[in-house]
Amino acid sequence: MNNLRNKVQLIGRLGADPEVKSGAGYGKLAKFNLATDESYKNAKGEKVKETQWHTLIAWGKTADFVEKYLTKGIEVVVEGKLINRNYTDKNDVKRYITEIQVSDLVIVSHSKK
Repeated sequence: MNNLRNKVQLIGRLGADPEVKSGAGYGKLAKFNLATDESYKNAKGEKVKETQWHTLIAWGKTADFVEKYLTKGIEVVVEGKLINRNYTDKNDVKRYITEIQVSDLVIVSHSKK
C-alpha cells in the first residue's frame, strides 16, 4: 500500500522533443512536457475539450530511453510520482514547480495527430 501514496499515471502526447542534459554530479536528465486531453459536455450540451500540460523528468536509464525514442507528438503512458520544489528567481520572487518524476514509460503510438 505504501507504493500508492505518491503515484501518478498519465496518457498523453509530447508537446516538443525532450531536452536531455548530462552532468558529472547528477548523470543524465531528460525533461519533457506531456499534454493530456479531457472532453465533456457543458450545460448547453456542447462538447468541450480541455488540455492540461504536465512537466516530466526522467533520470538515468529512463532518460536514455526518452532521448533515444521520444519525439514531439508521440503518445505515451507514464507512471511516476509528484515532485514539488521551489526556487527564488533573479527578481527575488519565490517560484514553485510541480513535476512528475517518471519511473516507467510505454510508447502507445508513434503516429502524430
